[in-house]
Amino acid sequence: MSAAPRISLPIGAPAPAFQLAATPDQRVSLDELRGHPVILAFYPADWSPVCGDQLALYNQLLPEFHRSGAQLVGISVDGVWCHAAFAEQRHLHFPLLADFEPKGEVARRYGVYREQDGVCERALFVIDAEGIVRWSYISPLGINPGADGILEALSQLPSTEGAAS
Repeated sequence: MSAAPRISLPIGAPAPAFQLAATPDQRVSLDELRGHPVILAFYPADWSPVCGDQLALYNQLLPEFHRSGAQLVGISVDGVWCHAAFAEQRHLHFPLLADFEPKGEVARRYGVYREQDGVCERALFVIDAEGIVRWSYISPLGINPGADGILEALSQLPSTEGAAS
């Protein structure tokens, strides 16, 4: 595996725009999520044990994320059909976006594509309502980063008007 992880997007940088498939006929863009905080959870692959546990934890914490007004989005290089089967089997209630073709294009923009492995890093970004990166973290591939960092980052953001109550 590769050397120590790196983050190429500094805190305070504008989050790179993207539009990715959530289903075969629906796309989600970062622009349409603007106005509320966004949690981007890049992960290596559907069906891997660590990814499944990580995303299941985030699914359980959705009410907490929503209390902060935040939208959670999972991103990997898997395709929409793989995401659909994985989300159904794991009962996930947030979008999984396919950074499938061109493979890893969005992960590359965020500096979290593992060229040597053909997958995303296990990376987290908290983006504020204006589209600015306010927190980021890369976890080793085999370690679930949990949610403490996300929750702490969300607590540091200014309140968003219209946040879920």
